[in-house]
Amino acid sequence: MRKKITLRKTPFVLLVFFLMLWLIGVTVNEPKRVLEQAKSICLSCIGIG
Repeated sequence: MRKKITLRKTPFVLLVFFLMLWLIGVTVNEPKRVLEQAKSICLSCIGIG
């Protein structure tokens, strides 16, 4: 007798969901905004900005 291999659907659904969120973030230029905020925070922490 062969064992039937069952695939779990939840990991695939979550992977697709998070890839869609990532694509939306990239299209609205979110990485640039995050890096700008990180730079300003770092400069203000050391007393330059």
